[in-house]
Amino acid sequence: MKIDKYVSVFNIGLQNTFVYRWNYFLRALFGLIPLAGTVFLWSAIFKERGGSLHGYDYGSMIYYYLLTILVSNLVTPTEDEWQIAADIREGQINSLLTKPMSYLAYRFSIFMSGRLVYTFVTLPPIALIFIYFRHYITLPDQVMTYVYACISMLMAALMQFFITYSLAMMAFWILEISTIVFIVYSFEYFLGGQMFPIDIMPNAVQAVMKWLPFYYELFCPIAIFLGRLNGAQLVQALAIQTAWLLLTWAAARAMWKRGLGHYQAVGG
Repeated sequence: MKIDKYVSVFNIGLQNTFVYRWNYFLRALFGLIPLAGTVFLWSAIFKERGGSLHGYDYGSMIYYYLLTILVSNLVTPTEDEWQIAADIREGQINSLLTKPMSYLAYRFSIFMSGRLVYTFVTLPPIALIFIYFRHYITLPDQVMTYVYACISMLMAALMQFFITYSLAMMAFWILEISTIVFIVYSFEYFLGGQMFPIDIMPNAVQAVMKWLPFYYELFCPIAIFLGRLNGAQLVQALAIQTAWLLLTWAAARAMWKRGLGHYQAVGG
């Protein structure tokens, strides 16, 4: 019975989110435009250098960016922080505080419904891009690679949700959280593997980045799928990612409790 209420929230979120399906479709479609620039950029780089770069040739680099687009669409929250901050700022959480419901679980149900709709709507244009670049795609031949990559991707999605939730909790103390959100997103974009593969960086830089959460928000599951993390490195990566998952979950809960102590229940 405790789960039923969150299933109801999930269904409501599904219906509300599906209203904006065309918005998601267009966002995904135009979000693929930077891929064209990336293709030309790395084409010029490899033409100038020749050979490969830290184990990447032109084809594998394009494949990496295709996976980046796919995984990003599967795990990255869409406007969740703004919705949570608006709930706090406008007092919408007042009605939830009087109900036997966890706000974290409530928002997670909405996050899951949003990811489902967003994935369903954005997969067609992404699939077309994969078909176009199909000559560069090489699927893993080990079943466990898929298993480990899926586990890592699930943890990446949870991490991103908990980080987003924690950032949104700043609305308990400040009126506008956009500056903080954009600063964190800048770090995620640069250090998470969206701009370039992390493992083309110098070894000393990689050693530092592997202890940061950004490494596990996107790059880690992709590197596992590509077979660039295996053996002891794979075990270490999953262990560190699990630790960051627990830390971000604890931070989300702590921020909520601290925020409620500061909340004045205005509005709503």
